[in-house]
Amino acid sequence: MMREQEQLPQGWALCNLPDFVHLEMGQSPPSTTYNHEGIGLPFFQGKAEFGELYPKIDKYCSEPKKIAKAGATLLTVRAPVGPTNLAKVDCCIGRGLAGIHPLGKIESKFILLLMKSIEHDISGKGTGSTFKAINKTFLEELVFLLPPLNEQRRIVAKIEALFSELDKGVESLKTAREQLNTYRQAVLKHAFEGKLTEQWRQDNKDKLEPAEKLLARIKAERDDINDGKPISESIALPNEWVWGPVSALLAAPLSNGRSVKDRPGGFPVLRLTALKGTTLDLDEHKEGDWDSQEAQKYLVTEGDFFLARGNGSKSLVGNGVLAKNVNFEVAFPDTMIRIRLNCDYVDPDYLALIWNSRVLREQIEAAARTTAGIYKINQRHVSSFLLPLPSLSEQAEIVQRLEPAMSAINRIADDIDFNLQKSEALRQSILKKAFSGQLVPQDPSDEPASVLLERIRAENAALAKTKAKPRAKKKTRKRKSAA
Repeated sequence: MMREQEQLPQGWALCNLPDFVHLEMGQSPPSTTYNHEGIGLPFFQGKAEFGELYPKIDKYCSEPKKIAKAGATLLTVRAPVGPTNLAKVDCCIGRGLAGIHPLGKIESKFILLLMKSIEHDISGKGTGSTFKAINKTFLEELVFLLPPLNEQRRIVAKIEALFSELDKGVESLKTAREQLNTYRQAVLKHAFEGKLTEQWRQDNKDKLEPAEKLLARIKAERDDINDGKPISESIALPNEWVWGPVSALLAAPLSNGRSVKDRPGGFPVLRLTALKGTTLDLDEHKEGDWDSQEAQKYLVTEGDFFLARGNGSKSLVGNGVLAKNVNFEVAFPDTMIRIRLNCDYVDPDYLALIWNSRVLREQIEAAARTTAGIYKINQRHVSSFLLPLPSLSEQAEIVQRLEPAMSAINRIADDIDFNLQKSEALRQSILKKAFSGQLVPQDPSDEPASVLLERIRAENAALAKTKAKPRAKKKTRKRKSAA
């Protein structure tokens, strides 16, 4: 964010943030002053309440400590650092936010867009062991190029016009993604209600072992297994299928991983980000503070299935992927649960396909419990989840038929995500050009930003002088004694 003087566009000035805004760092009021009845000012604490432009009002504060005025840019200063919104009305701000108030008739939208242009730059600048945060000093030392007031208005107008066109494209991509997800779930539903292989069962009925026999064999080995019951009256399985609990299908008990600190040269352990795509991403690992002997019971093996124990989004908690092509030793962390299947009962590829379908998602989301904004599931929940279970041979047939369709769907989804990322990169490119003087032309007749800054300094000095002037003492009248 440091700029060289010789790079200044015509009429622009190099300055710090407090030269053209008033900073108000948030402070959390006592929790006893919170309410949901609209008493006092809207109260915002951080990104969780942010919307597209304005934060969503969830609670109020009757005795605010720090106030951001209407039109202030709200900047998150802790966990995460950088996201912004605009204050629509006067509001109370907690310590997770700073209110940035424009001075000298600078428009609110200009400040908002200016702070958005550096969001990626400051997002990793936070310090602290528990919550990454930035402080007032950090913000005061930020250096910007400030354009003349009239050019600021041209910049805002141009950005809004370009973003409007970009938003239309993004909306189309998001709609396409939603439609693709709907189609994906329709294909999976068709498969896991037995309709995809209905004719196949007819053609192979003399060769099939009904799944009831499979479940009976499982129960003969384990007397603690109960018959599975349908999770929904709307799901009618073929006669040859049964509902099988996860607990009946295991080769080893369910297992959480282990949390280890970072240590260069230590034994590798996966990050939670390894749970992405359709298979476990083994490249998403770190070096942990332990050795291979300590990690043995947490090693990833071919065919293991891993799922996320928790997530801030209910739609993502419990998402799972299969470990394939495991070509080096790596362990899994405590943020994951491992399912190691008995392949005599269930095909791992079958489980991987069904796990993220609605038939399992409904069970996962019904079981998930939230703590401090994080949705979580545990081993007990996972053990009780029910799978629509055909014979092993039909499981293999379903996998063979589904995988090409899912691969095609995933390729399209990847293309959509790639284009959404390109849209975000283009948005950042527009902001970068805007605030380096390359988006709109300079006008020599514009009042230079240096004059604007001088006027703001004069106004601040006058205001400070007014505040510092001692109040005249009130004269007290002597009372006359009664005659």
